[in-house]
Amino acid sequence: MRYLCLIYLDEKELAAMPERQVNALNARHLEFNDGLLASGQFIEAEALEPGSATTCLRVRQGKSAFTDGPYAETKEQVAGFYLIEARDLNEAIQVAARIPAASLGTIELRPCRDLIVDGVKHKASRMSR
Repeated sequence: MRYLCLIYLDEKELAAMPERQVNALNARHLEFNDGLLASGQFIEAEALEPGSATTCLRVRQGKSAFTDGPYAETKEQVAGFYLIEARDLNEAIQVAARIPAASLGTIELRPCRDLIVDGVKHKASRMSR
């Protein structure tokens, strides 16, 4: 089963970290990626730009409306994600607990679902895994 692990961090705390700490955190993430690749659990991972770089789009009655900034006004913003393969939620929790940024913020685990069209299941991504 695929799980999306959303990493929420306080961007002000991250911005205030000394460069050597940020470098060490990033290095731990790259090592974590290598471990997930070796175990066959890695699907995708990305770090995201700060929430201030966010654009929100809403389409209502055929008209698009754009707003700057994150959708929610919260202290923690989505800073990155891992898309992993795990047998079940328990295994996904074990993987997510090892995400280096987990000690700085919150990791939200969300199971991915297949899209069903005319009774046939399709992965949202057409890429073969």
